[in-house]
Amino acid sequence: MNQEFCDSQKEKLLALRKDILAALVGRDEQLETLKETSDTGDDADIASDTIDRSLLNSLGEAANRRLKLIDNALNRIKLNTYGLCLQCGKEIPQARLEALPYAALCIPCQTQEEKRNR
Repeated sequence: MNQEFCDSQKEKLLALRKDILAALVGRDEQLETLKETSDTGDDADIASDTIDRSLLNSLGEAANRRLKLIDNALNRIKLNTYGLCLQCGKEIPQARLEALPYAALCIPCQTQEEKRNR
């Protein structure tokens, strides 16, 4: 992978990381607000708050997984292994990395991994 492309991807990854961290802070603030208001209201309000809390927790878990993938990609840039499939070692096409800058697997290996995890 050429250095110019890696530098460009690093900027994208850092921007994505910043956005996710900001979203997680907002999620924490929303959870705090739900905690403060959960004791008040009728059964419908309490049920709605429970659903909101569950949704916010799920979104937070997904954001944390993406954050880990981003950090791993940044580490691969640092180690000069960015753009190489972690399974087969072949180069991941730049178009895939542009679409998903934290991709760790080429499409064939990703497809195999998804089939295995079903």
